[in-house]
Amino acid sequence: MREISFSQAIVEATAEEMRRDPNVCVWGLDVGPYGGAFGCTRGLYEEFGPERVFDMPISELGYVGLGVGAAATGLRPVVELQFSDWITLPSDALINQAAKMRYMFGGVLAVPMVLRAPVGGYLAAAGQHSNSYESMFAHIPGLKVVLPSTPYDAKGLLKSAIRDNNTVLFFEHKKLYEIKGPVPEEEYTIPLGKADIKRPGNDVTVVAYAFMVRKALAAAEQLAQEGISVEVLDLRTVSPLDEEAILSSVKKTQRLVIVQETWRRCSVGAEVAAVVAEQALDYLDAPIVRVTAKDVPIPFSPVLENYVLPQEADIVAAVRRVLRA
Repeated sequence: MREISFSQAIVEATAEEMRRDPNVCVWGLDVGPYGGAFGCTRGLYEEFGPERVFDMPISELGYVGLGVGAAATGLRPVVELQFSDWITLPSDALINQAAKMRYMFGGVLAVPMVLRAPVGGYLAAAGQHSNSYESMFAHIPGLKVVLPSTPYDAKGLLKSAIRDNNTVLFFEHKKLYEIKGPVPEEEYTIPLGKADIKRPGNDVTVVAYAFMVRKALAAAEQLAQEGISVEVLDLRTVSPLDEEAILSSVKKTQRLVIVQETWRRCSVGAEVAAVVAEQALDYLDAPIVRVTAKDVPIPFSPVLENYVLPQEADIVAAVRRVLRA
């Protein structure tokens, strides 16, 4: 099977959906002839023209709000934020409008918009370009939140997101854009809300998503040299959350480590821990352990950033800790 990069998978998914449905359009900062800050709209302007691919001014509130209105009136916009950190600016349009309109109008009206945005650190980009805000929006009923970890998942999930009649926040980790992986040329989709076992195991379940899946897999490979069998479960979608997959894995391994790049409090990881504590506590042979960022703003200094953000060694230590319990 051919291998393409994560960013190429995003381009392919968008182009295929634009060919399939003339209501799909794209807008954001530098998404036209330039092809997007991370190359995720490269070639779309040349194929579909300025009638369907729009460069927007630097006004996230304005062009995300435009996306909400356009989706409510019949289009399927794919809106790109150049950095997800600026999602705080249009958050009212997302939380008070996009997330609620279908419910408030009894299903007569839908808001089928996809908001794509790069997330994450490990690039020494400092506190305003290194955040992961998925936990904030996973809290909001009416929004779906997706964080793929591979090119294959990115393409299949984005196609499903574009076809979904709800607003989907599609977060892409910046460290994954150049990662290559197998992606079939034929048509496929991946349903939203379904987790995936990236590595089967029997001793410990490690739940992760986005870039943390790669770190979890690296830790699992290291631990395998010690005879420790780690199951790595990739959430892929954090809202809706695949509780069945989480519980099934934990019931098998009877130990749980949760890994997320973002902060600990009131987070996706906290929700996963709560689900297991409420529904599978009797299966656990050790306390749940979470590996997260420290609760401080992301530093600019690479040394400090590496101290604040989760590392492979932290995951290895967490697995050893639950096995000792």
